[in-house]
Amino acid sequence: MTEILQYIHTMLSQYSELKYVINYKTWQTDFLRFFHSQTNYNISKESIAIGVSIYKGKRNYSFNIDNPDAANIDVAVEKALDIIDSLPEDPDFVDIETDLTIAEYSSTVNNILAIPLEQKTKVLQHIADAVRGFNFEIYGTFICNFESTRILNSNGIDKVSTTSPIYLEVKAVHNESQVTVLETFGGEDFSRFDLADFTDRLTQKVRYGCGEIVDVEAGHYDVVLAPRCIAEFVQYLSGSMSAQSLDQKSSYFEDRIDEQVFPEYINITDDPTDPDVITSSYNGDGHIYRPLKLVENGVYRAFMCSNYYAHKTGLPKNGNTGNCLVLKEGDKTLEQMIGSIKYGIYVSSLHYMNFMNVKETSLTGLTRDGTFLIEDGKITKVINNLRFTERITRILKSITMLENRGFTIPFSGNYEFFGIETVKAPHVLVKDFNVTSSTNTI
Repeated sequence: MTEILQYIHTMLSQYSELKYVINYKTWQTDFLRFFHSQTNYNISKESIAIGVSIYKGKRNYSFNIDNPDAANIDVAVEKALDIIDSLPEDPDFVDIETDLTIAEYSSTVNNILAIPLEQKTKVLQHIADAVRGFNFEIYGTFICNFESTRILNSNGIDKVSTTSPIYLEVKAVHNESQVTVLETFGGEDFSRFDLADFTDRLTQKVRYGCGEIVDVEAGHYDVVLAPRCIAEFVQYLSGSMSAQSLDQKSSYFEDRIDEQVFPEYINITDDPTDPDVITSSYNGDGHIYRPLKLVENGVYRAFMCSNYYAHKTGLPKNGNTGNCLVLKEGDKTLEQMIGSIKYGIYVSSLHYMNFMNVKETSLTGLTRDGTFLIEDGKITKVINNLRFTERITRILKSITMLENRGFTIPFSGNYEFFGIETVKAPHVLVKDFNVTSSTNTI
């Protein structure tokens, strides 16, 4: 146990009337940004953070400290003890996590060391050389993290987990038209990265991006959604699969457990054992993280449920949080999917999505980074980016084909610790996708 973690653990254990949870995280990153096919900068950084939740009866106070030391911990704990009695009680609080199960040990490769700068630049140079002949240059980021988290609480939990996520995002931009196309790779095992396949997929989109640029009218189209798109839709939908959303009356799946909600070939799992995704050993409370079937053969099976919401809702506690989502692949090739469309659209990526009605799963957003017209079973032209309004549940109900391979898509919305999550998904064919307008911009 680190000295600072021992310090706060010893301090809080002196107060017999308190319960507490301590999350101690160390985070290292190697952040490479490239611009116009050249390395722009490379930053290495290390941070430490501690998060503490203190419970006194049914009252709770939480605080976070970056780069903690004894002095700022003393101040934070003193403040917590001064005000906790004045806080309102939570009538639904029962206890903090009691699951003492330890995850099976597996060593974690530190990808900061395993994928040095020289190797990263060779990868990027290979990709840049492949697209330059089409008058494209590459931009983006190549990031490796190494993270260690230790969770302690007053119920005896003491658990350690480590991860080393990889986030590679390559955007190719045409020097004249400014058409953009995108490919990404995420996960923890860089041996699963196939440079030739990655480059081929990006280069194929680059070829499409050299075509004529057109608009399409608003309407309903047969659409092939790239893995990044359906992965993001599934990620948004997973919020509705939490016991918290059920408790807040905002879940589409209320009263739908064991109901057929999607076609039988739709399977969604929260699976930390899948070798392609970024693993997770425990949730933030310290509950062990195991595979959980959310949708099985189209049937909705379970809510992701923490210790708190298990007590509040009576649902089974599983500790899942949707960090390891997997949409199971199907049995079609991408060529078969595109070839089946007389007049439709290929969508590479989504942008600026916002819910309109969370419970109905309706949202609006834009396409970006490669939207293409499909005519007579072939991609023929570039389409200006589109606005759409859809329900995620209707999209899943309207899937008629799934690709026979999955791709691991990295996402991150945190620029402090740059937390990275992955969703694994195939291409999908969706009938009657609702396009509301063109943006008239590429």
